Amino acid sequence: MTATAVAAAPLAGTAVRAVGDTVPVRVAASRLRALGCAVDRVGGRPPAAASAGRIDLVTGPAGTASPVGCDLAWSLPSVPLADERDVQAACGLAYLHGRSRGGPRFLPVDYASLCAGALAAQAVAVAALTLLRGGPALRASVSVAGAALLAVAPYTAEATATRGTPPSPGPGEPPPFRSADGVRFEIETLDPEAWLRFWEALGAPTAAIAAGWAPFQRRFATAVCPLPAALFAALASVPFTAVRDLAREHGVGAVPLRPLADVTDEAEPPRRLRGLDAPAGPDLPPWSATGPGPLAGLRVVEATNRVQGPLAGLLLTLLGADTVRVEPPGGDPMRGVPPLAGGLSARFAAFNRGKEAVECDLRTAGGRRAAADLAVDGHVLLYNWPPGRAERFGLGVDDLTDRAPGLVHVHADGWAGAEPSPGVPATDFLVQAHGGIADLLFDGVTDPAPSLVTLTDVLGGILAAEAALAGLLLRSRTGVGASGRTALVDAARLLRRVGRGTAHRPRTGTAPVADPASAARTFPEAFTRVHGTALPRAPWTFVPLTEEGR
Repeated sequence: MTATAVAAAPLAGTAVRAVGDTVPVRVAASRLRALGCAVDRVGGRPPAAASAGRIDLVTGPAGTASPVGCDLAWSLPSVPLADERDVQAACGLAYLHGRSRGGPRFLPVDYASLCAGALAAQAVAVAALTLLRGGPALRASVSVAGAALLAVAPYTAEATATRGTPPSPGPGEPPPFRSADGVRFEIETLDPEAWLRFWEALGAPTAAIAAGWAPFQRRFATAVCPLPAALFAALASVPFTAVRDLAREHGVGAVPLRPLADVTDEAEPPRRLRGLDAPAGPDLPPWSATGPGPLAGLRVVEATNRVQGPLAGLLLTLLGADTVRVEPPGGDPMRGVPPLAGGLSARFAAFNRGKEAVECDLRTAGGRRAAADLAVDGHVLLYNWPPGRAERFGLGVDDLTDRAPGLVHVHADGWAGAEPSPGVPATDFLVQAHGGIADLLFDGVTDPAPSLVTLTDVLGGILAAEAALAGLLLRSRTGVGASGRTALVDAARLLRRVGRGTAHRPRTGTAPVADPASAARTFPEAFTRVHGTALPRAPWTFVPLTEEGR
């Protein structure tokens, strides 16, 4: 069978009322509208329990009145916070964004608010799915602080695992680089051999090449990247076209920093959720009152690495899904990356705790069959392989639809076919550069540069989890599975649509800037401790509404 894709709006026929004119509310409303929900915007101040706004699902998926919804607050109970700047200061975002430049810097975008709005939309989608599965009306709550703490969770895990003062970045400067003709750009490779060949072709000193690899490789984990001056000098002597050609020849990506004015967005973001042209499968398991969360009884099969995919899987796990990771023989190599806590990498644990792991060698026919068997027994298949790899493994939509017509396929992609040139890696910092995010983050103090906080990776993970929920909603309403594709470029697009914020503007009375370890101590309710390491709890709470409580 060919799973011919048809467009679908999983929340068609539903309606919400959005209360409050804040970024979290506007983002939540836009995400729900994209899922097919009608949105009624209401002015005025939200109730005290929802200081950042409120979303009420006034018409549920069955077309009847519904009391479910989501309250948005700025803070968690530990510390009162009033706005985005307070949140960035107290939760570690300002510390991490400024760490590579020698001191705290506030993001000039309302990043925590944006993440909170997307999580609030997920909460409403989960509440609607719970109703479709025969469960009760749920009232959810999300805080902007909780969203910020989720975004910095790997840094918090590493900081609390080491139980020490964060080390100094050391001598050197972070990218971006500048070519002889004045082009500012980022480079990327995950291969040390490609790194060596590229710099040798440029004539860089061997000592500088060797000294630069470790900080370059770990910049995703540390939010710093002090590189030797000799590397900048090597690139400053060559025009960008020559840099790009050398990079392509040696397996390195090179991407100029594009100004926002050069980035053209579609009038409407692309919708990549499609219902499958397939027979109806069995109903989803009914909602369970005794499960670990509203997705209890649902199974997610996850084949992901790094940040975007594992975070999407974590969010589904924290919602109660039973998640199993498909890992290579010997396990995911990231499991052993220091610092370790209880024999497991603290950073790996931040986005992968609570998941089962099954090792499958996808290079072999037996391993591919084992992975396919896992997938067809699940409800969601989530992966972030490069395009085409799922099909090569026999795990594409067409490969599995005959056996699992109700399966929800979610591809957490990078460029989604919009790469700046062939073969360029789809990683966070290159997406920030090409997507105009470096320009968006310009604060008037330093030259435009991508943030070394993985902004699009985290937001991309949230969007991938949203796609899984949307697919499950569609499955509940139509009986057939779905195929969803999200990408890091979608996260960049959403950042551009929200635009610049005001957190970077100086003011008096802002909360002191905390590092991630301090933030974990300040907000203990947002973390669980495993071997002394602070790992994120669910960013939502859900409370069933009884007849008396409605």
